[in-house]
Amino acid sequence: MSQAPARASWLGRLRPDWYVVLIFGMMLAATLAPARGAAAPVFEWTTRIAIGFVFFLHGARLSREAVIGGLVHWRLHLVVLSATYLLFPLACLGLAALPAWITPPALASGIIFLGCLPSTIQSSIGFTAIARGNVAAAVAAASASNLLGVALTPLLVGLTLHAQGAASPDAIQAIVLQLLVPFVAGQALRRWIGGWVTKQAKLLSLVDRGAILLVVYTAFSGAVVEGVWSRIGALDLVRLTILCAVLLAIVLAATWGAARALRFSREDEIAIVFCGSKKSLASGAPMAGLLFPTATAGIAILPLMLFHQIQLMACAVIAQRYAARDLGAESG
Repeated sequence: MSQAPARASWLGRLRPDWYVVLIFGMMLAATLAPARGAAAPVFEWTTRIAIGFVFFLHGARLSREAVIGGLVHWRLHLVVLSATYLLFPLACLGLAALPAWITPPALASGIIFLGCLPSTIQSSIGFTAIARGNVAAAVAAASASNLLGVALTPLLVGLTLHAQGAASPDAIQAIVLQLLVPFVAGQALRRWIGGWVTKQAKLLSLVDRGAILLVVYTAFSGAVVEGVWSRIGALDLVRLTILCAVLLAIVLAATWGAARALRFSREDEIAIVFCGSKKSLASGAPMAGLLFPTATAGIAILPLMLFHQIQLMACAVIAQRYAARDLGAESG
């Protein structure tokens, strides 16, 4: 009897994230009815305002105390940050450099951009909790990743994509100003508005997600107007899905192996695996909307959208297996 509920539980987690489905729906809407002409600049400016507000909320939500308090576990955080900002970018650079029959050239910049993003917060913590890992360390590691990502991601994108002309110094400066300034403002005002933000979590989550949907629609509208689907076909999407799965497998194996080699506890290993293998759609979509030209922003977030869904499904299975092993050990 115990196996059936457990199987049903992780099978339920394999279902598509309906928010991700809605994001792909916005991509479809932009394909069928893109914002063009006089409507295009209106959507672009609305998107910029929404992005600034989203990062202001991120700044107001993140607890500096949780991050500072967790930094005492510096070895764990060093492994997670190395996976996020060193292993991922290098692996993505390698995938982007593969021959054109493996990696579609039009998607190479998006793959590299994926590798430069911070980790997720909610899903990293959620999966760590399900797997019965070190939740406190996961909170600190994921929060630190996002705090650093506001500055590190634009710098990494500039270093890795500058040669391809995808990220000019002006673009890097713009994204830092439009993301970092609202974020810092949110942190500065957290003392006064942090409590209200916490109480309004559900409402503000809708605002946050709505802004991302707007980013996706605006980005893909520009891409569709510029003829994105004449450059990317169904076979390219299949190849991209395989590349994202391979990337996730590499990082999962590396974080698991590093945790074992460095003799971390089982609880710390779980936090490392889940925090070090994630990439944030919530941060990535707004950054792409600011960092890339309108014509290429839609293509740039395609790898992130696919990777996000794959990571959710794979980590759901892994978390359930970690939990099942613990339960088996306790019953034994």
